[in-house]
Amino acid sequence: MAERKPRKDAARNRAAAFAAADTLFAECRSPDEVTMADIAAAAGVGKATLFRAFGDRTGLIHALVSARLEPLRVAVEEGPAPLGPATPPLQRVPALLDAVLCFKLDNRHLALALETTGADSPYHADHYERWHSLLRDLLDRVPGVSGSDFAAHALLAATRADLVEYLAGAKAVPREELREQLAKFTAGVLGSGA
Repeated sequence: MAERKPRKDAARNRAAAFAAADTLFAECRSPDEVTMADIAAAAGVGKATLFRAFGDRTGLIHALVSARLEPLRVAVEEGPAPLGPATPPLQRVPALLDAVLCFKLDNRHLALALETTGADSPYHADHYERWHSLLRDLLDRVPGVSGSDFAAHALLAATRADLVEYLAGAKAVPREELREQLAKFTAGVLGSGA
C-alpha cells in the first residue's frame, strides 16, 4: 500500500510548529522554559494539533532534530567520502565527529533541548545509540584501538550539547578552534594510525 501524503494543512502546521519551536528554543535561556502552549501560540495552531502531530514536547523536539539531521543521515548512510560508508575508518571517524560537532554548533539550542528532554539519560536516546554503534563498529576496525565501546562514548562526549554550549557560548571558543581541538583529540584516540 502506498504511503499517504499528509494533508496540506498538516504539512503547513508541521512547518509552522518547527519554525516556532526553533525560534523559541533559540531565544530562551533554558530549553525547559519552552512549553507546548508556547510553541502552539507562536505557530498559530492549537495545542491539540501539536499533541496529535507529535504526541508530546519530546516528540516534537525529536521530530525537529530528525528533520534537521536528515541530510547528515543520508550523507553517512549513502554518501561519498569522507562521511559515506566506503570511507576507511581512519578518515571516517574524524569526519563523522566533525559533522556532529558542526551540527551541534549550528543547532545548539535544539541539541541542548534534545539532550535534556525525554529519556532519563541522553545515552539512551535513539540518536545517541546510532552514533555510538557506528563509531564503535568503525573503531573496531582501527588497529591499535582497544576498548572501542568506551572510546566511542569518550569521543561522543566531546560533542555533547552542554559542552559545546559551554565552550562556544560561555567561553567563546571560535568554531574553527573547537573543530581543530576535536580533530586533535580524535587523532589521539585513533593513535599512530591516524
